[in-house]
Amino acid sequence: MLNTPLVVEGSRHASPVPEFSGWQARSPRRILDITAEELARGTTMAQKILLVDDESNIRDLAAMYLEKEGFAVEQAANGQDALSKFGQVQPAMVVLDVMMPGMDGFEVCREIRRDHDVPILMLTARSEDVDKIVGLELGADDYMTKPFNPRELVARVKAILRRFEGGRKPQNAITVANLSVDKARREAKVDEEFLQLRTKEFDLLVAFVENPGIALTRDQLLGSVWGYDFAGETRTVDVHVQHLRSKLNNAKVQIETLRGVGYKLVDVPA
Repeated sequence: MLNTPLVVEGSRHASPVPEFSGWQARSPRRILDITAEELARGTTMAQKILLVDDESNIRDLAAMYLEKEGFAVEQAANGQDALSKFGQVQPAMVVLDVMMPGMDGFEVCREIRRDHDVPILMLTARSEDVDKIVGLELGADDYMTKPFNPRELVARVKAILRRFEGGRKPQNAITVANLSVDKARREAKVDEEFLQLRTKEFDLLVAFVENPGIALTRDQLLGSVWGYDFAGETRTVDVHVQHLRSKLNNAKVQIETLRGVGYKLVDVPA
């Protein structure tokens, strides 16, 4: 049992993270589903934690404890690297040191909070309340003071994620420009005019508005909308996209064809 504050010895021993291949590796996060067969085999996606600290020994030990609990940990040694990796890995949570050279943790927290509500746990070597107050006012969810017990860090991470996931509501209504889609009501409208969509046209529109600006291949759309056991051809996607386009004439977004790839929902050029 570890009862003392953080003491660093040795190196990180990372647990293997499940890998995916085929359509799973290519599909955007929001339309990626794990099949029942894979769940039966225990192959699930580990929650990603972005761990940001300029001290490698702290990163390595914290990562080791988090990975033992089943998390996938991505490390960053400074603020700029943290923001770059945040966009790449889309973590479920960020553990963020305050005192770093260059861009400090406060600035990183501020930048993340501009567009994202991912939970943030801040770390500091100083015990002054002013640091905690500033971090919390910038949008941090919790604070820990160094030196810390890595077991407590893991417990805090789990508790924050439980609170965050418990407080989230399903995103049934999605708005992109002047296009609104309500998945629960299965309604779509441009400005205040409701669109008359067939079942698959609506499902196809949902796939696009959930992934604005992201290139979606025909195979991805076929699997997301029709299911991967669908025996038809990708030409089915092309036909439905044509029909859907004709109903989005007054929208400020459009479905763009990516030759040799698929489609993407983009803003209508001014």
